[in-house]
Amino acid sequence: MPASATNSLRVAVLADSDTRWKWGALTASRLAPEGADIRLDGFLLRGRATPTARQLQEVGVRPDSLREVTGVEFLRALGTPEAAESYDVLVLALVGGGVQAMLHGLRHAWGARSRRPVVVTGYVGVVYEKLADGLLLRHGADLVLANSRQDAERFRAVYEGVGADVGSVTEVALPFLGGTPYEGAAEQGGRPYTVVFAVQPSVPDNRKDRTYLLNRLIQHARLHPDREVLLKLRSKPGEHTTHIEELPYQKLAQKTDLPSNFRLVYGHMGEVLDTTDLLVTVSSTAALESLHRRIPTAVLTDLGIREALGNHHFVGSGCLASWDQLDSGHEPAPDPAWVARQGVGADGSYAAAFDAARDRITKLIAAELPPLTPYYTPVTAPGYLPGILARHHLGPDGSPLPGAPAADRQAGPVRQIVRRAARGAYRHGVQRVAPVIRRMGEL
Repeated sequence: MPASATNSLRVAVLADSDTRWKWGALTASRLAPEGADIRLDGFLLRGRATPTARQLQEVGVRPDSLREVTGVEFLRALGTPEAAESYDVLVLALVGGGVQAMLHGLRHAWGARSRRPVVVTGYVGVVYEKLADGLLLRHGADLVLANSRQDAERFRAVYEGVGADVGSVTEVALPFLGGTPYEGAAEQGGRPYTVVFAVQPSVPDNRKDRTYLLNRLIQHARLHPDREVLLKLRSKPGEHTTHIEELPYQKLAQKTDLPSNFRLVYGHMGEVLDTTDLLVTVSSTAALESLHRRIPTAVLTDLGIREALGNHHFVGSGCLASWDQLDSGHEPAPDPAWVARQGVGADGSYAAAFDAARDRITKLIAAELPPLTPYYTPVTAPGYLPGILARHHLGPDGSPLPGAPAADRQAGPVRQIVRRAARGAYRHGVQRVAPVIRRMGEL
């Protein structure tokens, strides 16, 4: 009998990075019916971006259980009849290829079993690249969550355009929006006016542009000694997030004489926004968190408005600005119609943003579910799908390949040490060795 029958909800979340764990765990809590007792079991997909203990703690979600697994180990854990019937919801908080592999693996494991979890997936933030690719890799889940009205329309258009079922697309909002609405600089209670630059691990992706942005932030601090200027960092050296960061800003800042009103900060974005008067970014999802709280928000145009930067998503927002404009005191004013289409909920509608998804999940839990049916199959994508599945040690039919991990077992102390050392060596190579080789190649 499903856990929901006793007014409780048992949810499994599989995530492959800190940001996706944050999205998956918070989405699970938003999807639970009001008053439901939630049991959350977390699974961390082993890889280059597996979050550290500090990163998990920063998210602020405490699961009832948490373990690190390979894809095949996860499928063995969730593929048994007992697991299929005991979980109500499974949230796949993974990159597109990981979602597709798990969908095919679960289809193979579950077969035609009608009592299984409702499978949910989606995106951790703004979808500004690889729209068709990412969407089709997520097709096959029972719910594909769209974080805004605009995304829901785009998602349905893609699925309709290829003849795929659009019924899974469900409009919600980002699960981590919230906090006290901003009341203005005049209400800051004696603290200095605070400017926060929210960095991104991969945007921009070169030393020249990242150094430029850092220098402009430092220049802003010097031009406004009465302001507090914060560089909000995503991860500490050696940690990885969803995207690889080869040139961490903290390393660039070490070579610069920083003014006294300039600080580097880590921590939960919501806590940083509690004392923010102006949020500046290139294209971070932090901009949507800031807009939700009505904090003045600037999306930089200094490096151009380009798809590669992701700031093209903010065309029409009223938030685009340059450092020259911000240095002169400009505060962007967001366009209300644009904000409303982004699922931000600054008008108070956020509380109801997950109602439709909750209703769908409640109905699906009570129903007999059909087998998972992804759009990509060995017939529709014979030159693409097998490679995606093979990266997760799965064959074209979703079954584990020979040589895949043989058992779902806890790693012993020696194995844990070796794994941490290997992961550290990989990160050292990405952040230190690779940039040096790249520079040598440019000589």
